[in-house]
Amino acid sequence: MTLAMQDMGIELASDRGVDYSNLRELLQAEQFQEADRITLQLMCEAAGPQAAGRGWLYFTEVDQLPVTDLRTIDQLWLAVSEGRFGFSVQRKIWLGQGKTWEKLWPVIGWKQGNHWTRYPDEFIWDLTAPQGHLPLSNQLRGVRVLASILSHPAWSSP
Repeated sequence: MTLAMQDMGIELASDRGVDYSNLRELLQAEQFQEADRITLQLMCEAAGPQAAGRGWLYFTEVDQLPVTDLRTIDQLWLAVSEGRFGFSVQRKIWLGQGKTWEKLWPVIGWKQGNHWTRYPDEFIWDLTAPQGHLPLSNQLRGVRVLASILSHPAWSSP
């Protein structure tokens, strides 16, 4: 990526003092697998000390994610992927599929027929991935966390 994200108007804002510079650097370098891992880590940090200590989110903790932080993460993913990746992209596809998980999974490349995409080797860690393919972050923890992320107030408030 030749254009720095600072030049794209993305402020690394956080209501919890989370530093998103490492995520920005990984995404700029198109190191998507590591950026996905860091995305989960930063979301846990933003959700609070219990989630940060455990390294994953309960669906009940998603509401504790500040709108500002979730939007920062999303804007970083959107910027490097030319609008292909990000939670807001996944939300748009999910809504377009009538909030039906079984319809969403194949569209974003997380399931083909009866075969779930296996982490990490079967996921596509570059810009050839289907729209909405990344970030995965909590995909391995079931739909309740993802449903909470896709229903977060970050996507409905201005």
